[in-house]
Amino acid sequence: MSTFYFIAFLSIFFSILVISAKNPVHSILYLVLTFFTFTIHYILLNAQFLAVVNFIVYMGAILVLFLYTLMLINLNKEAEPVKPFMVKISAVFGGGILAVALVSSLKSLGVSDPVVLKDPNLGLVKNLGKVLFNEFLLPFEISSVLLLSAMVGAVLLATKEKEPKATI
Repeated sequence: MSTFYFIAFLSIFFSILVISAKNPVHSILYLVLTFFTFTIHYILLNAQFLAVVNFIVYMGAILVLFLYTLMLINLNKEAEPVKPFMVKISAVFGGGILAVALVSSLKSLGVSDPVVLKDPNLGLVKNLGKVLFNEFLLPFEISSVLLLSAMVGAVLLATKEKEPKATI
């Protein structure tokens, strides 16, 4: 159980670093670490499929997209607008309300018994594959054809037609 609390502390710590980092690239790298701690949580909860999906989709694809987007846009300090005083006041007020909510919820926190899984095979990828390819084979195949047609449509929309050369 101490491993869970340590990983939870790291998740909160890296999440705070995401929103407090001055450099957006550092913020995205802290977000990678936050998602990695979420993946460890999924493994501790015996949800291997969610761990793999989180690792591949979020850490692999979306965060790489974020990095490329940040590298393509120009983030200058001069271009950043100055925030009005009322926005700063409302941010402090919202932060105070959040702190009150956190303190009140932590006061009502009690000690709970550890959760023991009755079925140790719960959350395994093997069981998900059996259900997916036996009971839900038709919806799975229909969604794969739909995604394939969407990908073909995106490629066709992205390609530019060559203008025909004028012959005299």
